[in-house]
Amino acid sequence: MKKFNKAYILGISMVSAMGGLLFGYDWVVIGGAKPFYERFFDIANSANLQAWAMSSALIGCVIGALVSGVVSDKFGRKWPLLLSAFLFTVSSVGTGAASSYFIFIVFRIIGGVGIGLASALSPMYIAEVAPSSMRGKFVSLNQMTIVIGILAAQIINLLIAEAVPVDATDEFIRASWNGQVGWRWMFYACAVPSAAFFLLTFLLPESPRWLLKAGKGEKAYPTLLKIGGEVYAREEMANIQSTLNDVSEKVDFKELFKPKFRTVLIIGVVLAVFQQWCGINTVFNYAEEIFTAAGYGVSDTLFNIVITGSVNLIFTLVAMFTVDKWGRKKLMVLGSVGLAITYILLGSAFYFQLKGIAVLTLVIVAIAIYAMSLAPIVWVILSEIFPNRIRGAAMALATFALWIACFILTYTFPLLNKGLGAAGTFWVYAGICLLGFVFILIKLPETKGKSLEEIEKELVK
Repeated sequence: MKKFNKAYILGISMVSAMGGLLFGYDWVVIGGAKPFYERFFDIANSANLQAWAMSSALIGCVIGALVSGVVSDKFGRKWPLLLSAFLFTVSSVGTGAASSYFIFIVFRIIGGVGIGLASALSPMYIAEVAPSSMRGKFVSLNQMTIVIGILAAQIINLLIAEAVPVDATDEFIRASWNGQVGWRWMFYACAVPSAAFFLLTFLLPESPRWLLKAGKGEKAYPTLLKIGGEVYAREEMANIQSTLNDVSEKVDFKELFKPKFRTVLIIGVVLAVFQQWCGINTVFNYAEEIFTAAGYGVSDTLFNIVITGSVNLIFTLVAMFTVDKWGRKKLMVLGSVGLAITYILLGSAFYFQLKGIAVLTLVIVAIAIYAMSLAPIVWVILSEIFPNRIRGAAMALATFALWIACFILTYTFPLLNKGLGAAGTFWVYAGICLLGFVFILIKLPETKGKSLEEIEKELVK
């Protein structure tokens, strides 16, 4: 009977998942800083400049996702993770110190490259080191650290920001401590965990699956031995090698589009896009607009954001304890239907001009559903379904699609909100969720309890 070294697996998984923590912090910190840097850079009355400030990091995400496939196939999983940690550190300091809107955008893009790398590499690394019986739980650690990063950003924003009167003018906010200095410290704070991630990544072993693919099996064996003992190490070496025997080390992106990979790529790309177009990220990035429309002031909004972040963390933990029991498909079906119903109700609340607690409650319900389904489970599925041979390149393609979708979502929300109102916007997201439900029901296989090699043989024929 195999006995796994859970402490070791947890340790290396948590270090890798720090990429998720920084991803979450960097992604959401801008939402709390938004009321202040917009006044500082005098863009509060320009929907286009506001949208670009919010979505510019996504240009970096797209770049990071694209290069992640090339660098992870050539250099492994460890060293690109180290690069992402370095970029997070540079971005945190540079964004906080920005003296102009242009410099602010440049450093947001640099941080985005770090996010793009980490979002592809962290779950992929964990999936490649975790045994199949517990892979869902360990890959979900990445989503848990994303949520912790989101909550940390929300709490730090709340602690840093001084109280703002409900009737404060743009001039008052710009001249205040928040408008001049406070928003900068919201970004500076990310430099501390970024530096810790950078140092701890040196301690990670390289992925055994990448080492075998690169012809370095002698270096893979000690890590597999430490994970599950001698029997497990020998079996895993044989299983992994069986999917690599007839291929060379080099992977061409053109290989992704061979007919035998078509099904798995379609599933991966559609789920990646759906995770974003389901619309929940607008709640984090445009919380100010959503809660203002519900009748809350700036200080109330910051507190409400912390509430939503806490719910996000609690229900991510629920997902971690159900993903390997309930399975991936059941949670995805639950999430898509649940979000569709909640968005219909949320849109109706805005349509009938309900204020305060009604909107806050529905937002919390939507976040809870997303946190225990689409948020972690999509990353689990993406880390599992791609064959060993093309995993780096395929994960890069799916993550690229995810960030393109996220860019479109983030950029279009203020425009949709202005054209259709909050009600119409959330009804659009409800329709997308219903389409996602149909796709999941028809196309998504269950991967619970199967080794990566078993999944490959099932999906690639």
